[in-house]
Amino acid sequence: MAESEVMVDQPKTDQLRLASGQGPVTRTVLQTLPRDALPSETPVIDISRIFSPSLVDRRAVASELRDAAMNIGFFYISNHGVPETIVDEAYQTALAFFRQDLETKLKAHLSLGSTKKSGYRPFCSQRVNPDEGADHREAFSWAYDPTYDPEIGDINAVPDYARKYMKADELPWQATSNMPEFKAALVPYIEHCLRLARALTRSFALSLDLPEDYFDPKIKYPDAMMLLNYYPKSEPQSPGDARNHVSMGSHTDFRFFTILWQDSTGGLQMLNRQGQWINGRPIPGTFMVNIADFMQRITNERYVSTVHRVQNWSGAERMSIPFFWGFGPQERCGVLESCLDEAGEGKYDEISTQEYVDSRLGQLMSWEGEADRKNEGVS
Repeated sequence: MAESEVMVDQPKTDQLRLASGQGPVTRTVLQTLPRDALPSETPVIDISRIFSPSLVDRRAVASELRDAAMNIGFFYISNHGVPETIVDEAYQTALAFFRQDLETKLKAHLSLGSTKKSGYRPFCSQRVNPDEGADHREAFSWAYDPTYDPEIGDINAVPDYARKYMKADELPWQATSNMPEFKAALVPYIEHCLRLARALTRSFALSLDLPEDYFDPKIKYPDAMMLLNYYPKSEPQSPGDARNHVSMGSHTDFRFFTILWQDSTGGLQMLNRQGQWINGRPIPGTFMVNIADFMQRITNERYVSTVHRVQNWSGAERMSIPFFWGFGPQERCGVLESCLDEAGEGKYDEISTQEYVDSRLGQLMSWEGEADRKNEGVS
């Protein structure tokens, strides 16, 4: 056989269905073992200069953010201004909460269908991707409460048009009153994340050739949420089990961007443009930031919201703390003028944050119902 006729085995592929702002979409995924992300794919960006009085310094960081956001949409930030003691206390206290007995944790239970947004969800009670198995994790969520926002501090100071989307909610803290250190550790963490998110938002504005304060009105009363994710010890699985044995299912985030802290265990995986899962290894002293769907939408897809999942097959427990950040629910935004194509057109219409999030949640509920019917042999 001639050398040119030698057949080269091609990696096997699979189809992964995902939720998106345009309905379910599919991605072709290589059935190869995940590899570690290259530094060029997920760079470490020193953001200390976003706090500099020099606009030149702030623009330099914004340029690095632009490059990372247009590549894979995931990057690490160092020198972010959140004290290591604040991060460690939040981590250690959250770990102690999840190590309690189930009966105690259920006092803060956030049941499915509840209108509340803050509280505890038990193991395997969530399924981020309806085509995959139940998430092998427990979680505790905190929805934005202006009482704990350093720029607000009083819900009565919030205008009516924004206040109707939020409320002061002490229930998650009351339900964890057996651990007063829980609130004492998490509130400072939340406050620092709010400050950091606002600073990053201004840097992203610069990265898009907009005035630095362009987005300030849209984040005055943000749509934000902190999530504590706890992944119990899990034995390693074969790659073929990934579809049904997920620590957190394959998905993209809804809002503007996410600030993620993760412990040293590892398990975060991102789907690159070639369809291969790559590992986002923890780097001490950093947060990982990823672009979310709403930013991808208003940048006309210049900035990339990348599919990711968690597979904790380490044999050790894992903790992560994502902080989801977005424009206020009432805020509307279309494709930014600086991101229109050569014909001056954008791919998306103007929409409010609340309308967009509702459409995504509605799609997931419909899709999950479809998956349940198929499993029952009804559809």
